[in-house]
Amino acid sequence: MKILVTGADGQLARSLAERAASQPEIQLTALGRPTLDLAVPGSAAAAIEAFRPQVVINAAAYTAVDKAEDEPELAFAINAEGAGEVAAAAASVDAAVVQVSTDYVFDGRGLGAYAEDAPTAPLGIYGRSKLEGEERVRASNPRHVIVRTAWVYSPFGTNFVKTMMTAARTRDVLKVVADQRGSPTSALDLADGLLRMALLWRDSPDRGIGASYNLAGSGETSWFGLAEFVMTQCRKRSLPAAAVLPIAASDWPTRAARPANSVLDSSKFARAFGFGMPEWQQSVAAVVDRLAED
Repeated sequence: MKILVTGADGQLARSLAERAASQPEIQLTALGRPTLDLAVPGSAAAAIEAFRPQVVINAAAYTAVDKAEDEPELAFAINAEGAGEVAAAAASVDAAVVQVSTDYVFDGRGLGAYAEDAPTAPLGIYGRSKLEGEERVRASNPRHVIVRTAWVYSPFGTNFVKTMMTAARTRDVLKVVADQRGSPTSALDLADGLLRMALLWRDSPDRGIGASYNLAGSGETSWFGLAEFVMTQCRKRSLPAAAVLPIAASDWPTRAARPANSVLDSSKFARAFGFGMPEWQQSVAAVVDRLAED
């Protein structure tokens, strides 16, 4: 199966490439700038036409949540217009498109874990641009799947787990927001789920097509709880660790508002594709292990 992934340097694209390397039935190519740049109209279409994949996973995105408030045109160019171009280009070569989206399409005021059909109400430019991207993908390619995820971390790039481990090398105390909850998600687990879905399409090409799914780590915690768990794992491995103090989101003001509740219910994906995400603690420990080796 030929799979094209956008956003080659991102956490998810790198995780997809790593996981696909051990699966000979998958021919995966990840492209990024300047070859495939969602900010440049026509770039994605040209790359997809040249590669002619069976599945396109759009993992590229403008993810600078706070900066997006000052760069709305660029955020929408990449997350909305670019996503629509990817979907339309995939349709032109009869490929399915997987649009990776975000918990930020919700306002975070709901109780409990969000299901896919919960009302969307993004709080900022980033969430609005990603929501418009979803809508453009749906309109541009009937063979689409929307996959929303949250709180992504991995051994690659910049993310919360790596930031906490780095900060602990030079600081004795870390102050971390305790009143925002979510589902920490390993990009490696996310990659496993997406590749499982794509491979199932070889025999069942319409399985789950045209729907939206959540795919995030099982369970929930706060940023404070996640930081505490990371530090516990560091201590077990004799790595630098800091004390973690809980603070309110109001004590850590940001340019863009964040959802207070980003917990996602991924049971629909499990039913559709027979793939359940591991408990978040298990996956965080595995990533800390890899980072400790590095």
